[in-house]
Amino acid sequence: QVQLVESGGGLVQAGGSLRLSCAASGSIFSIDAMGWYRQAPGKQRELVASITSRGSTRSADSVKGRFTISRDNAKNTVYLQMNSLKPEDTAVYYCKVVLPALGYVEVWGQGTLVTVSS
Repeated sequence: QVQLVESGGGLVQAGGSLRLSCAASGSIFSIDAMGWYRQAPGKQRELVASITSRGSTRSADSVKGRFTISRDNAKNTVYLQMNSLKPEDTAVYYCKVVLPALGYVEVWGQGTLVTVSS
């Protein structure tokens, strides 16, 4: 089994920064894409940013220039550096990894709450 443990969420004032981490553990042979998603109250879950095994990234227009995704393959960990946070960034943030050795199954983290006060 594979588990994802997220950390780094919390309460921050608008304009502040947070860094989320998501560490994968368990029967991992390799990880393909890794990504961060978020879900605000009453809204659908949406992609925030993703990164391939080769380091190619993409991000939502709403966070471009403010959020940066990165990964440490040796630690099976993905990060999301969030700067210039806005109240509309308030959401539960989830990480997701894709495991090619298990048939490209998607594994989700439990979520971490980010609250940005105005």
